[in-house]
This record gives sequence, structure tokens and C-alpha cells, in this order.
Amino acid sequence: MAVDLHVYETGTGVPLVLIHAFPVHAGMWDGVRDRLGEVCRVLTPDLRGFGRSPLGDDEPSLDRYADDVAALLDRRDIDQAVIGGVSMGGYVTMAFLRRYPDRVRGIVLVDTKAGADPEAARANRERIAATVLAERTPRVLLDDVLPGLLGETTRQTRPEVVERVRALVAEARPEAVAFAQRAMAPRPDSFDALRGADVPALVLVGEEDQLSPPEEAEAMAKALPNARLVTIPGAGHLSPLETPEEFTRAVVAFMSGI
Repeated sequence: MAVDLHVYETGTGVPLVLIHAFPVHAGMWDGVRDRLGEVCRVLTPDLRGFGRSPLGDDEPSLDRYADDVAALLDRRDIDQAVIGGVSMGGYVTMAFLRRYPDRVRGIVLVDTKAGADPEAARANRERIAATVLAERTPRVLLDDVLPGLLGETTRQTRPEVVERVRALVAEARPEAVAFAQRAMAPRPDSFDALRGADVPALVLVGEEDQLSPPEEAEAMAKALPNARLVTIPGAGHLSPLETPEEFTRAVVAFMSGI
């Protein structure tokens, strides 16, 4: 059953739904939301269990996240929207594309990848899920997840961004973390869905992203029939937080053409 997602909304025009990364919430969009709202209607939900959204009682699945987004659109009387997200938000975007292709007006994939997890990655997700539930603290996230979220340039020259991301990560509730990890682990390969998505698409990647490196973005852009690929210098896995001006410029240009 879909849950009623908490959402931050601004602007008018073509709807753009932006879905946050793991393990943060929709606060990651605070530095770009208002500027994007000058050219479109921006909706940035907290996925279930994160931020101010309830977790619900469903079994972990990316499809449940996608259904929540569809229910959000229904409540806003939105038939079609540009759907996008960062990292896990990209996985949710691709799940939404598989389940609701007729509701997708465009796609924005940021610092994410379309392939399925190898077995070692699945096992690591289960380790993190079990650890955070057992310890009831964000320690495993801060120790094992946080270091890979930011690029070297950010870690060396943007201490305020490092502290902001650390604070966002520390807010994640254990149950939401476990749900997310167990939802992402069995996700299918999404390249066929991308090949069938004949809608405008923007693929963004931080040049220093080690978790979803530029070659993953290139593969997605190649699979999509109508994609533009933008590589952002000086950014890692969370380019909207690390380089908000460059990220916003690329998305504004994309949305202005829809």
C-alpha cells in the first residue's frame, strides 16, 4: 500500500519530481529547489521512512517507492511528470519507468547506474541493514557509506558541504536504512527500460563519482534514445549538494526545452 509522502513543492509549469539519494532525505535539494522552481513545478518528496514520511508496513521493494511517487502525482492531479533522482533516487526513477511508462514526460538520472548489483554488493547491503538495526545508531553509515558520497575536491575544499552531508546521513532512521538497502539489493537490470524510454532524458554525473562513475552514466546515455550527458567537474556522488550551480544550470537548460 502506498504511503502519503511528505513533499516540498515550489514553482509552476511542467512538473519535475526529484528523488533523493540514500541515506539522506529531500533536504538534499534545499540548495537547488528554488532556482529550479523558476522554470518548472518542482516536487521533492521524502521517500518512505526518510525525513518526514512514514515507513509503512510493506516489504522492501523499489516498486513500493515507485508506487508512492505515483500516488503523490495522483494526489496532485498530475498525469505526467519529468521524473528524476540521484543514486537510489535514480533506481526509483527507473522502477517508476518500468511500472508507469505512460506517466513519464522526461527523465533525469544523476550519479546512478542501470545495472543490477553483483552478489558482493548485495551482501554488503544486507550487512549494513542488519548492522544499523542491531546498533540503532548511524555509525555504520558514517564509517562505511559517507566516505564514498563525496568527491575528493569536496572533501578537500568544501568543509561546509562535508558537514551538511554528515548531518543529513546521521538523521536517517534505522528502519528506513534497512528498508532502502533491502529494496536496492535485488533490483533488476534497467537497460531494457531505458532503451524503450523515447522521452527527453538528462544524464548527469560527477567527474569524481566513485560509486557510479562516469562510464556508468555514459552507458545509460547510450541506451536512452534521446539523452544528453553532462559531466560535472569537481563533483562526486552527490553533485546537487557538491556543485549546486553547475547542477542547476544543466537541469534548468533541460527543463526549459520541455
